[in-house]
Amino acid sequence: MLDYETEAARYDETRGGVPRAAAAAAAVLRLLPPGTRTLVDVACGTGLVTARLARTGLAVYGIDAADAMLRAAAGRIPGRAVRADARRLPLPDGSVDAVSAIWLLHLVPFAEEIVAEAARVLRPGGVLVATVDKDAAHDVGSDIDALLRPHRAAGAGSDRADLVTAHAAAHDLAPAPGTTFTGHGQGASPRGTAEKLRRGYFASWFHGTPVSVDLLATALAGLPDQDRRRDDPAYRLAAFVKRAPGTAPGVTRG
Repeated sequence: MLDYETEAARYDETRGGVPRAAAAAAAVLRLLPPGTRTLVDVACGTGLVTARLARTGLAVYGIDAADAMLRAAAGRIPGRAVRADARRLPLPDGSVDAVSAIWLLHLVPFAEEIVAEAARVLRPGGVLVATVDKDAAHDVGSDIDALLRPHRAAGAGSDRADLVTAHAAAHDLAPAPGTTFTGHGQGASPRGTAEKLRRGYFASWFHGTPVSVDLLATALAGLPDQDRRRDDPAYRLAAFVKRAPGTAPGVTRG
């Protein structure tokens, strides 16, 4: 897993910057129920998405465990960036209207704990929105994907939609319609992909699979148009609504 204390300095420039953040924030906003007033953005990173959510008039708070990320976020959401573990949010039960977890669940082996904690702090009718199937989204059918695909572990990913849906159901969260958004600036180039492999990116793709980074990087170096970005991914954003007490599974009240 990447060290996000050191990654913070170049996070925005290597992750699509403002265009990708704006697309993510717009997608989150599309899934919030009418009357939403408070939102907690878990693993807010540098606050680039969080700040755009806050511009709508919502009371938005950013949570992250990395100090360097929080320092960047604090400049964008002054007084609303808090250091905390996503599994132990410093919030009372049923105290917020929405929780967002963008580009988080695929990184951790404890996705269910994060979902459970989101369910705890949500009021009945509140919504959890989270990216799912992130690794799969990066396969856009390019020549880079054709090279990497045989080495990706089948069914890998702690953010698989079926797993996240099962975690949600176990914690009184019912599925709701989701949406997608474009990962602007995330289209891969052969040279950039080789560099990322060497820096430890994509670790979640290869669980249980012996992979030689050097061999893959060499193969990538043989592809044409080394610096041309292939298509941007389309990320999937899932939504889950907190059931009212005593509500049967599958039935929610706003």
